[in-house]
Amino acid sequence: MTFITRQQRTQMLTNGAARARGQAIDPYPVVKLYTLDAPACWLLTELDADGDRAYGLTDAGTGFPELGHVSLAALEGVRGPKGMRIVADPHFRARQPLSAYAADAQRDGAIND
Repeated sequence: MTFITRQQRTQMLTNGAARARGQAIDPYPVVKLYTLDAPACWLLTELDADGDRAYGLTDAGTGFPELGHVSLAALEGVRGPKGMRIVADPHFRARQPLSAYAADAQRDGAIND
């Protein structure tokens, strides 16, 4: 996956393994992905052992952000209305756990970080 660094991938796999073991976790988002030409955004915390299925907060820009899974391979193929790819925000530093981002996004109708 071209938009996730090796370090981010390792952290997301670690978080995913913890959840798979049944641990109750509420990690900070590891990576923020977004579209340059549309309001879509993803705050991802975990990655399954398959290296493709990620978990986090998804905001398609429709006013209804939600927690769930997404395929990183599928995201690689997504293009915005002007043909631009999804990119990672190199300056993103999570300031709160995923549950707090989800609560804020549901209240606001969008991810605002």
